[in-house]
Amino acid sequence: MRSDSSLLALRPEISTEIDVPGSVGAFLHATLRPVLKLQNELLLAVVQDFVADHHIALTTTETTQHQRLLTDLLARNVKLRYTIVGLVSGHFTTAEYAFYRQNRGELNRRLLDLATQRVLSQM
Repeated sequence: MRSDSSLLALRPEISTEIDVPGSVGAFLHATLRPVLKLQNELLLAVVQDFVADHHIALTTTETTQHQRLLTDLLARNVKLRYTIVGLVSGHFTTAEYAFYRQNRGELNRRLLDLATQRVLSQM
């Protein structure tokens, strides 16, 4: 059985900007950034598998087109977007998930922006 304390113990420490506790910005720095860092290798593997499964030719493109293709893929492909959201939200504590449910639209947007930045900087 998973406990909230064991989920929190898995997360890497990240120095965060001071934000209003209980705000979307605070959730971004205290939860989304550490979970994305924790799941970084898996995030990259998921995107690489998706690119390979859908025969997207990234290896033959120049860097700017490569980044544009990845950005479009992460922005428009609903299946990949939901996979990434699930990859991250599966590591929320019970209280974090309750907050996430109340702010799902804004947090999904921010989560996917952060994930896109991570993928573009590392692939």
